Amino acid sequence: MKNSSRGSVDPFIVMDVMEAARQLEDCGRNIIHMEVGQPSTSAPKAALDVLRRTMSVDPIGYTVALGLPELRRKIAELYYEWYGVSLNPDRVVVTSGSSAAFLLSFTSLFDSGDKVGIGAPGYPSYRQILKSLGICPVDIETAAENGYQPVSNDLKGHDLAGLLVASPANPTGTMLSKKALSDLLATCQSMNIAFISDEIYHGIEYEKKAVTALEISDECYVINSFSKYFSMTGWRVGWMVVPEDHVRRIERVAQNMFICAPHASQIVALAALECSKELDANLDVYRLNRAIMIEGLHAAGFDTITPPDGAFYIYADVGSVTDDSLAFARDILNEAWVAVTPGLDFDPVRGVKTLRFSYARSTKEIREGLERLQKFMRGRGHIS
Repeated sequence: MKNSSRGSVDPFIVMDVMEAARQLEDCGRNIIHMEVGQPSTSAPKAALDVLRRTMSVDPIGYTVALGLPELRRKIAELYYEWYGVSLNPDRVVVTSGSSAAFLLSFTSLFDSGDKVGIGAPGYPSYRQILKSLGICPVDIETAAENGYQPVSNDLKGHDLAGLLVASPANPTGTMLSKKALSDLLATCQSMNIAFISDEIYHGIEYEKKAVTALEISDECYVINSFSKYFSMTGWRVGWMVVPEDHVRRIERVAQNMFICAPHASQIVALAALECSKELDANLDVYRLNRAIMIEGLHAAGFDTITPPDGAFYIYADVGSVTDDSLAFARDILNEAWVAVTPGLDFDPVRGVKTLRFSYARSTKEIREGLERLQKFMRGRGHIS
C-alpha cells in the first residue's frame, strides 16, 4: 500500500522510553519515572465529584466546537486573575489538549512549504506535527546564556512565516522575561512572522510569575492546557486564545477535525478552575522536588545544568560521560531502573550529549531515583 510522506515523522522518543519502562514493569521491575512530564497527582478531587454528579443526569454528548461557553468564560477570567489581562471569552477556543491546539494553529496560520522557527532544544512534537502538515520546521539553536530561549538576533538570516516559543520551556524549564518576550514579539511583527506562545506550564513557577504574550499583544496565538498545573494529562483538554478575526477560521477547522473537545473533560476542567488550593499544594511538592533534584543530580555527577524557573524538568549536559544520550539513557533504565529522556528528543544535533530529568512524580520516588542514579554513576566510575 502506498504511504504518504506526511507520515514519515520521527518517533516521540520519550514515549518509546515509557514503553520500554512498561515492558520492564511487566517483568516485575520497579521503575522510577523521570522521563515523562506527567504529574503523579490526579485531577482535583472536587472536580471529579462534579463529573460524577453530572454524569448521573447528563448524557454527556457533543458540545459546540469552540467549547462550553461557561468554560470559555472561566478561562478568560483566569487571565485577569493571573495576569491582570481583560480577555474577551469569545477569543478562547477549548481544544482536545494542547496537541489539537498546535494542529489548529499550524493549519490556520501556515501553508505547505512555509518555514516555522522553533527553539532547539524544544518540545519534539512541534517539529513532527509541522513536518506532517508539509510545513518546514527550522531549528533555531539557542544559547545557554539566554536560558536556551530564542532571542531576536537568532531570527536573522531565517525567512520565517512563524515562530513558536515556550515559556516555561520544555525541556529546560527556563522562562522569558517580559522584556525578552516583548522584543521577540516586536521583531516578529516587524518581519511579518506569526507568533505562537506555548504557555502550558504556566502556574508552575518558583520565584516569579510567567509572562503571557497577551500582556504584550493581541496579535498572537496563545496555547495552554489543563494537563500540567491542573494535573489532567489523560483528560486531553486544553485551550487557545486567538485574535478576534481568527476565531471563525479556527472554529471551521475545529468543527471538521475534532467536532469538539471531550465533553466530560470540559466538565472536569471547569470545576478544576475552582480548585486552586489543592493545585497549589501540588506546586509545593514540585518546589521541594526541584531542590532535591538539583542537589541530587550534582551529587550524581550531573553538574552542568540550568536551574529551571518553572515546569518540572532539568536539562543536563552529560557530554563529559557520553556522546550517545540514547544509549546512555537505555543503560540507566536497564541497570538503574530509572527512566530518563535522551536529549535527542529535543535537539537533533546537541542532544546527543544531554538528558532531561522530570521531577513531576512524588518526592519519595524522586529521592529513590536519585539514589539509584548515584549508585549507577559510581559503578561506572563517573563519581567516587
